[in-house]
Amino acid sequence: MAPRANWKGFLRLSLVTCPVALYPATSDTEKVSFNQINRKTGHRIKYLKVDAETGDEVTSEDIVKGYKVDTDTYIEVTKDELDDIALDSTHTIDIDEFVPKADIDNRYLIRPYYLVPDGKVGHDAYAVIRETIRSMDKVAIGRVVLTNREHIIALEPLESGLMGTLLRYPYEVRSEKEYFDDIQDVKLTKDMLDLAKHIVEKKSGAFEPELFEDHYETALIDLINKKRAGTPIAARSTPKSGGNVINLMDALKKSLANEKDAGPATKFAKETAKETAKAKKPKKRVEGQREMLLPISGKGKDAAAKEAAPKKADKPVRATTARTKKAG
Repeated sequence: MAPRANWKGFLRLSLVTCPVALYPATSDTEKVSFNQINRKTGHRIKYLKVDAETGDEVTSEDIVKGYKVDTDTYIEVTKDELDDIALDSTHTIDIDEFVPKADIDNRYLIRPYYLVPDGKVGHDAYAVIRETIRSMDKVAIGRVVLTNREHIIALEPLESGLMGTLLRYPYEVRSEKEYFDDIQDVKLTKDMLDLAKHIVEKKSGAFEPELFEDHYETALIDLINKKRAGTPIAARSTPKSGGNVINLMDALKKSLANEKDAGPATKFAKETAKETAKAKKPKKRVEGQREMLLPISGKGKDAAAKEAAPKKADKPVRATTARTKKAG
């Protein structure tokens, strides 16, 4: 199933305009998710929208937005009133300015999107805007309306396209002062810092996200696989705590010694993972589709596949290739 655009409209730089579509650059659909069910019946829980006072169910057409000004006092705002104050950015991303990427504080970043030409026309204008941003080595700042809210969006070239990142407004970012003011001003010795730097050097490497593994997701998949197959689940023993660090210098020395011992194994693991990734070309992923669990023991492959076919949406379990990177 083809990905669905979150927004369609126009990208405009002064008098240069082209039709574009905005697609989310990330997805949570591949993660294991759960439904709430009735323990006694096994049926899903259904939520109803009810009046807080009468307890009566309320239909969608009778539900409107309200801003709370006091206890049980709301200012009602209709959809037509919200449409009347809608801004031009509802249908157009206007590029307002260009700024150095380094000027954008990471705390203002929300989520990334892909901005692509919409249809067969406008590719020339799109390319002009993209290459203009690329040649200036800056980020274009514009505005876009998503889910009835206007957002600031930062646009930058990404290969042959544009990546747009939604940004927070200043009132959404908390000041660090209320959190950092109580941090003690500690004097560190040169020896401590040198030891810590050696540890960092031992753990340094290239950023390779394909080697990362979501250990909790893997554990969830393993748990569901075992429960489907009827395998008894053994309770895991609680790991013993390492206790408090008594001497920081001793802890740094011990950490460095451990890293030296683990160094070759870590390097071998990374190289093995790289070779595996190269040798096994990943399948083309279909948006929203999960790789399913292998047939349960005792059933034929054809029978299991036939039985599972109409129920793919109810089986979020998939087989995974273990690709790990030692955590630092």
